[in-house]
This record gives sequence, structure tokens and C-alpha cells, in this order.
Amino acid sequence: MIDFRARTLVFDIDGTLCFDGRTIDDRILAAIGDCERAGHSLVFASARPVRDLLPVLDGAFPSATLIGGNGSLVSVDRQVRARATFGPDVLGALMDAIGRYEATYLADGPWDYAYTGPEDHPIRSRVDQGDLASRVELAELPEVVKFLVVEASDLAGFANVGRELGLTVNHHLDEAIVDLAPASTTKWEALASMGIHTYIAFGNDINDLDLLRHAERAVRVGTHPALDGVAHVTVPADPEAVATEIALLAQTAPSADLMTRAEAIDQRIVSE
Repeated sequence: MIDFRARTLVFDIDGTLCFDGRTIDDRILAAIGDCERAGHSLVFASARPVRDLLPVLDGAFPSATLIGGNGSLVSVDRQVRARATFGPDVLGALMDAIGRYEATYLADGPWDYAYTGPEDHPIRSRVDQGDLASRVELAELPEVVKFLVVEASDLAGFANVGRELGLTVNHHLDEAIVDLAPASTTKWEALASMGIHTYIAFGNDINDLDLLRHAERAVRVGTHPALDGVAHVTVPADPEAVATEIALLAQTAPSADLMTRAEAIDQRIVSE
């Protein structure tokens, strides 16, 4: 048996737990449920906004903390709040780049969204699957927490614009999209802001890099080369393999004494 101090499990969604863009395999859900019953706290951290996490989880684990928009949104006790947004100057610069690079985009507010891309783009099928929000004009969003470029004459050039603006930029070459988050916002940064410093993480893509780098145990699902130097273990992108790896952790929930000591350490870190 492997012993870990961490009692928080953090899971990316797409490509880590969800392989069809819509559902999570029952074997994975069962393994996560076993971990929760064994005393682990659960966090689901995704590039998706919280709105689009809910249909995939389909009511499972209602007490879990949700991190959306690569860290720009959090949901605790089912209360969604924006913790990082694009300022008006940055948003104006992005819109200038939209015109310059003939780009189309998906912009997410805390709940609703604006979309100008083609209706048959693959990303469209993952937006508001639960029909929980409204598609509005960009100006109608009270805040913008996530900006995804789905088409452009030069995606690499647009990614560089984001970097020059000091944004967190994830250029997904395999999907031909550029994912922008405000300032230095990442999933790991969102966890740290909530006082979660010791955890076990599962991820599959470049936007999980910091999340895995700071984990006590970092599990890479699949073989993304950007995660070569941070993953402690790699499992195939297969529901059975992922479920088996998660199930191991149901046997490693720390004792109450270890929990107390871990909490004390985390509190000391936060206070410092």
C-alpha cells in the first residue's frame, strides 16, 4: 500500500475522466465514489466553465469543489463565483486581435457565453450541453472569465498576442484552438487560493502542467509530452485503466491524525 499525506483528489475532466466529451464511464464514477467514502475530498478542475462541468458530472458528487475556466471560476457549496476576469483594456486588445487575425471565439462569463465560431466546430458540442445558460453578445456578459479562439488566420500569432498581454495561454495544437485565461490564472493557482496545497492530481494536457507539477502524486492520463517531466505515473487514456488507478487511492485515505497534521501544515502555509 502507498501512503500519501494528501487527502484531496483533483481531477481534470476532458481526456482524463471523460473521453467522449459528454459522459464519464461508470467504472470511473464508482472508483471516485469509493475514494469519497474513504474520506478523500474531491475537486474537479477543468478548462470548461462550471456550467459545462455539471452535465458531465450528471449530479454525481454534489459536495465536490469545482474549478472552471482553468482557474477563473470556482464553485464551493454550489455557489459559483468568478475569481479572475479580463479587464476592459485587455478585452479591447483581444477584440483588436480578433479583427486583425480574422478570428472567431467563445467567450465565457460566470454563467452565460458569447460565440461567433461555426456551428459545426467540435467545441460547439461541448458548450452548454445541459441547456443551462444563454448565448448572448459579448457586451452583454457582465464579466469575461475565459476566451477561446476557435479560428484565426494565424493561431500562433494570436497566442503570442495573449502572451504579450500577460495572459495564461494554452495553444492546443491537436485541436487547433487557443485558450486564454486572465493573468497568471491556472488550476493550481485556484487551488492554492483556496488553501489547498497538498493533493493528488490526474490530468492529460498542457493546461494541467502546473496542477501536476505541484501534486504529491501526479497521474498523467495518456502520453502528452508536455507532462513528461512532472508525471509520477502514466496510465492509458482508457476508462478501465483510469478507474483502476483511482481505485488504488480508496485504500490510502489518511487517518484522522494525519488529516489533522496535514490541515495544520496547510493553515500555517496560508498564514505565512
